[in-house]
Amino acid sequence: MRLAALRQKNSLILHDADSLCDAPGTHQIHPALFTSDYWRRQGLIVGEAPGRGSSFFLQATPTEQWVLRPYRRGGMAAKLSEKRYLWTGAERTRAFRELRLTAALFAQGLPVPRPVASCVTRHGLTYEAALITVRIKGARALAELLNHRQADDALLQQVGSMVQRFHQAGLDHVDLNARNILIDSSGTPWLIDLDRCRLRSPGKWQNDNLTRLKRSLIKFNAENSYSSILEGYQ
Repeated sequence: MRLAALRQKNSLILHDADSLCDAPGTHQIHPALFTSDYWRRQGLIVGEAPGRGSSFFLQATPTEQWVLRPYRRGGMAAKLSEKRYLWTGAERTRAFRELRLTAALFAQGLPVPRPVASCVTRHGLTYEAALITVRIKGARALAELLNHRQADDALLQQVGSMVQRFHQAGLDHVDLNARNILIDSSGTPWLIDLDRCRLRSPGKWQNDNLTRLKRSLIKFNAENSYSSILEGYQ
């Protein structure tokens, strides 16, 4: 994976040079690529994920789908601005940080989506941003499987083992929950949504991650699943 940066007017694009290029017949590197309007005009939006600031599933090539996720604020901050963030430099934007972190984990062979590109558009003292990653084929959220009672002990232990691998790599996932764990068609767990996450030395944060995951399981009436996840983790 070769990350490259490109400036176009007031936008900065960080992208995988192997996924995006200016070759004829490909999606041109342009800020419009990070808007749903671009893909809708071409009839290439094939689905939409629920949640704040909906993510769009895109048929980027005949054989590969992408996920476009605009960055959106939540909570009290959204009342001031739903999609604007304070500008403190390109490398400190949430989009650039998440893409670089995802690329670093992907390079280690950890189960994260392959990053494609991120775009930051500056508006004076603020910016808007969006991220594109490759969609995991056949993936369903662990939350969905728990709701349908389709997550057995073997799968839950694999989830725990996966979390432990990320902790060994030093990843502090600040929003570890059953929606951010995907299970692909072969039963392999993946971790998504690395916004605001970071690499750290071992510490209390590891237990905090697990506690957050446990609270998420309670919301889906699946608290009993935590013991199997913990078994796999340990």
